[in-house]
Amino acid sequence: MRIGIPLETAPGENRVAIVPETIARVKKLGFDFVVQSGAGLKASHPDDAYEKAGATVVSTARDAWAADVVLKVQPPRADAAAGAHEIDLIPQGSVLIAFLNGGRDEDLNRRLAERRVTSFAMELIPRISRAQKMDALSSMSTVAGYKAALIAAYSLGRFFPLFMTAAGTLTPARVFVLGAGVAGLQAIATSRRLGAVVEAFDVRPAVREEVQSLGASFVSLELTREDQQDRGGYAKEMSDDEQRREREMIAEHVASSDVVITTANVPGRRAPVLITRDMVERMRPGSVIVDLAAESGGNCELTQAGTDVRHGDIIIHGPVNLASTLPAHASQMYSRNISALLVHMVKDGHLDLDFADEIVHDTCIAGQDGAFLAESANR
Repeated sequence: MRIGIPLETAPGENRVAIVPETIARVKKLGFDFVVQSGAGLKASHPDDAYEKAGATVVSTARDAWAADVVLKVQPPRADAAAGAHEIDLIPQGSVLIAFLNGGRDEDLNRRLAERRVTSFAMELIPRISRAQKMDALSSMSTVAGYKAALIAAYSLGRFFPLFMTAAGTLTPARVFVLGAGVAGLQAIATSRRLGAVVEAFDVRPAVREEVQSLGASFVSLELTREDQQDRGGYAKEMSDDEQRREREMIAEHVASSDVVITTANVPGRRAPVLITRDMVERMRPGSVIVDLAAESGGNCELTQAGTDVRHGDIIIHGPVNLASTLPAHASQMYSRNISALLVHMVKDGHLDLDFADEIVHDTCIAGQDGAFLAESANR
């Protein structure tokens, strides 16, 4: 079975779908890997590393796309160098595995279905125990949470840790993290390693122990409902009264923090606005906000995706695709995730797509017959 790894053409994308160590490990299952020249270079993997791992390096995108299965990071797009849309380069009846906008891009879905390409979206991996090693969203959130803390430390005009010097004692920075999912927990851990005093808020009481185990204080809001998360582990939508009480509590902690890192996202919907203009204007001069929900609208009212906003003396970062800024490790993790899904769908060296299997069914957005699958319950 021929597996194609094209060069990522999206602006600012430095990751690669498969790294050489993964090829060396799974090639024995009967896969022949074809890698476009330069595909792994930005992630610190030159062509000769792929050749040593047993892959064939090809010079053009057309050669890399001409495969039974194509593995990518970003969705297919128009490729000026190839003179065609990438969907038109993949053979009819082939399989594509990549981040595919959660199956919500109707034009992309239609084009893939018309091409009779069976397409699997990595962001739709169900959050069940046997799919953990395939969970690319968690892997990329780990990168984003780590980098968010570094961005904040770089931007803040003071030290993160406590310093006792000949000039006297310097107090540590105070960091407030909104959302204790994978990204939030990594932001907490990294901020603590840098020496900051960290508080974290999440509507799910179940994450309290995880937050505290990292050395942070858990800020809670007493809610009447016992279960605050859905079957995918995401926070449920709150009532109007709960949202009002949440905003009041958040405003208090935002005002007393040097850094606020926000990570609240709702799959398939606009990110909730948790920090208003008024809250920003109440922050201490020189404070920093890093909004990890910028790509889905932002948790801060003033966030602008892909840029830094200075509102008075407050800096608001709206980073996008943070995982691509650490391409070596991001690619290594993604490679393990996507190869685990691929291996899960292969039996005796051939694809065995069992749509009764929850993992296969939930990640597929279009089948070979051109029909769209019904939206999965986890979307």
